[in-house]
Amino acid sequence: MDYLSANSLPWLEDAQKHLRAAHAAGRLPHSILVLSPPGLGAELLANWISAFSLCEASLSRPCGICGSCRLLSVDNHPDHHLIRLEEDAKQIKVEQVREFMEPLTLKSYRGGYKIGVIEDADTLNAFGANAFLKTLEEPGGDTVLIMIARPSHRLPATIASRCQRLLLRVPPRSQAIAWLEANSGALKPWSAALDLAGGAPLRAQQFEPHLLAELDADMHGCMGQLAAGSVDISLLAERWLRSNPDLRISWLENWITRRVRACFRAPDSHESAEPVVLPGALLKPKIMTLFGVLDAARDFRRLASTGMNQQLALEALLLEGRSALRI
Repeated sequence: MDYLSANSLPWLEDAQKHLRAAHAAGRLPHSILVLSPPGLGAELLANWISAFSLCEASLSRPCGICGSCRLLSVDNHPDHHLIRLEEDAKQIKVEQVREFMEPLTLKSYRGGYKIGVIEDADTLNAFGANAFLKTLEEPGGDTVLIMIARPSHRLPATIASRCQRLLLRVPPRSQAIAWLEANSGALKPWSAALDLAGGAPLRAQQFEPHLLAELDADMHGCMGQLAAGSVDISLLAERWLRSNPDLRISWLENWITRRVRACFRAPDSHESAEPVVLPGALLKPKIMTLFGVLDAARDFRRLASTGMNQQLALEALLLEGRSALRI
């Protein structure tokens, strides 16, 4: 397990300082909900919290050299337990939750804390969430439960209200670019990558420059075809779902936002869309329609991990987009 990399991510420092202070005051939370968009290192932070809690050193926790730290580094600590989405699954199942909770009811093997981590906690199904609630309501005094979810999480209020929340925010653009330049071996169009990544540096770091250029060219072509009504919506939705659907939705959100700014004649940035000058009578309905498409794109992203029919949802989104482009 990599638990020291969190120290190299400056946007996690506030969360780390908060937990250090809570521990020093004897108030380390028993239940922590880390709310974070993808690409900010929420999993690394959860690893760090686990190591910090389990470390057997009195100072400089996590030390990286004590018995607990060494066991954790090789994923073999008997008091650390983790569940996440299984491969190709859309929900964390109740059977996983019950197996996960069983050792948390026992005594610590090493006489310290027991740690339970749930990644993708917003994918807990209803039965799994209800089963986990029992442990959350009466956690042992030596137990720390850590959940990771997106800010638009679907966790029941009965679970979320029992946790101390740590909200991770995307860092300032200057800090993100400085970190990317210092931690990558090649120069890349970092600003464009951050746009597609929603400002998340770890996600932007994974993009290849040629992918960004190809995606940008293809999406501009798709928008032109939608506006002209020269593309089959069903075939286009199918093609998007086969090729980087999440990046395409991110690109669409950014593109719509720039068009809205252009409608308001907001100051252009280096990435501004082509100018759109409309008569006053058309300006309001145009902007309202664009905001409708933007909301639909965000709903698609938020619900993508549920059991919704993504083909039909994307077709509806593209139909709405085509209507907006024709106004």
